[in-house]
Amino acid sequence: MKEDKAYSAAIFDLDGLILDTEAIARTSWKRAMADYDYVLEDDVYQKFVGLTVPDIKIVLRNIFGSDFPLTEIFELTYQYYDEHIDERGIPVKPGVFEMLVFLDKLKLPTAVATSSARDFAIRKLRVCNLVGKFNVVIGGDQVRNGKPEPDIFLAAAEKLRVLPEKCFAFEDSDNGIKSAHRAGMAAIMIPDLKQPSQEIAQLAHRVFPSLYEAIPFLESVINTQV
Repeated sequence: MKEDKAYSAAIFDLDGLILDTEAIARTSWKRAMADYDYVLEDDVYQKFVGLTVPDIKIVLRNIFGSDFPLTEIFELTYQYYDEHIDERGIPVKPGVFEMLVFLDKLKLPTAVATSSARDFAIRKLRVCNLVGKFNVVIGGDQVRNGKPEPDIFLAAAEKLRVLPEKCFAFEDSDNGIKSAHRAGMAAIMIPDLKQPSQEIAQLAHRVFPSLYEAIPFLESVINTQV
């Protein structure tokens, strides 16, 4: 299918797309909640993948009730998460470095748009030697509304000085695809912990198994722009 837009930037989610952190986060959440005699099922965890901290708190309160020890479990989750990355680092997802080299050759600006707080995102990027590889990093604490609202992708496009409709947006989560789609971007899904539902697949511009497989598609699109 021939593209009818000239794309001039690429915006990426962080956790589960660039960094293989979702399994680390899920394990940390399960461990922290078990310490307080709560069981975190995978389908419940999926409800807050891609959300900001305030929105995760709302989800947890709605599911587990007002007595749920939010502060204590959040602190313990971050402790377990930090211990993991201090001891073992963070794996980088397949195709990340190849994608960045490809975009750099084309001189396309890049951004990270993550629900993580910006300082935490920078720390994770530093662990993986990816600090400075993106022109802009926007955290969930820098926008009013988190994903699935479009705020963070719109903020990233504004920082890059590119119109939203001229941006590729790469995501791994349902909430992320909804956010990018609402921002008017070409939302490309790289599934991580779960495959997209029919609804999400229809919102996505394309779905690829990894960023590596997405490179030929971008190359074909950008070649038609030249």
